[in-house]
Amino acid sequence: MEFPYAEIHAFPDGQAPHTGNPAGVVMLHRDLPDADLLGVAQSNNLSETAYLKAMGEKDQWALRWFTPGLEVELCGHATLASAAWLFETGRVIGPEARFHTLSGLLKVTALEAGRYQMDFPQIGFEPGQGDAAVIAAMGETAPEAVYEIERVHGNRYQMLVYADEAVVVGLNPDIKALAATRTNVIATAPGRVSDFVSRFFGPASGVDEDPVTGSAHCTLAPYWFDRLGKTALKARQVGPRPGALDVRAGAAGRVLLVGSAKRYLDGVIRI
Repeated sequence: MEFPYAEIHAFPDGQAPHTGNPAGVVMLHRDLPDADLLGVAQSNNLSETAYLKAMGEKDQWALRWFTPGLEVELCGHATLASAAWLFETGRVIGPEARFHTLSGLLKVTALEAGRYQMDFPQIGFEPGQGDAAVIAAMGETAPEAVYEIERVHGNRYQMLVYADEAVVVGLNPDIKALAATRTNVIATAPGRVSDFVSRFFGPASGVDEDPVTGSAHCTLAPYWFDRLGKTALKARQVGPRPGALDVRAGAAGRVLLVGSAKRYLDGVIRI
C-alpha cells in the first residue's frame, strides 16, 4: 500500500532555513491499524506524524497525531503542517480546513503571505507546588512560579516560569531524570524581542524536546494575556531549533495561533 506523504516545517523562525518544528503528514485512503500508524511515526522519528482521511463533506478531514511513542490528543504544529499541505496542494476548496480530532473540531484559515490561523481550545492551568525532582532535573536555576496544567495526553504537565529569557535558552535538563518523574514541562519567561519565549520538554510523551509546540501555547497564551494585559502577542520558542508564532485571544475558551509552514519534502509512504 502506498500513501502520499510530506514533511512540513511548521512555525519556522522567519525565513531562516532548518528552523521550526518538522511534522510528517500522511494522507490515508483507507484505515490502518494503530500499530501501523505508530510504526510509521517511529520510522519517521519526528516529534509528530499526522494522519489525514477525507470525510464526506467539503474541506473536512479526520485527523490523528502520533509521536514515536503514543497517540496524542492535541498537536498544534502537525495540524498547521496538515493544513498548509492541503491548501498548497489544492485540496481545500474554501477558505477554511476543518479537522475532526480527539480534541473536537479544529479550524484552520488561510491568511495572507502563506500564514495560517488555527482556532484551538485553551488548556487551563492553576498555581501549583514545585516538584523537587522536576526542578532538579531542569537544572540549577529555580523557577519564579510553578503551574499545574490540565492533562492533555494522560501525563502530568507543569509550566515553570523563569525570570529571564537567558535562563530558558540555557536550560539543559537531565532528560532521563525528568522522564522518571513522568512530567512534561513548559519552561517560559519574558522575551527580549518577543513578548514571551518558551521551550517544551516532553519525555513522558516520547519527545525529549519539541522544537515549536503549538499545544503548549494553548496554555502559554492565556497566561501571558493575563500577565501582560494584552490579547495579541508575539511568541518565540528558543531551543536548539527555534521558531515563532503569534497568539491572539479567540472566542470564550479558545485561542488563535498564527504562523507559517515550509514544505520540506514530498514522497510516498509504503506499508
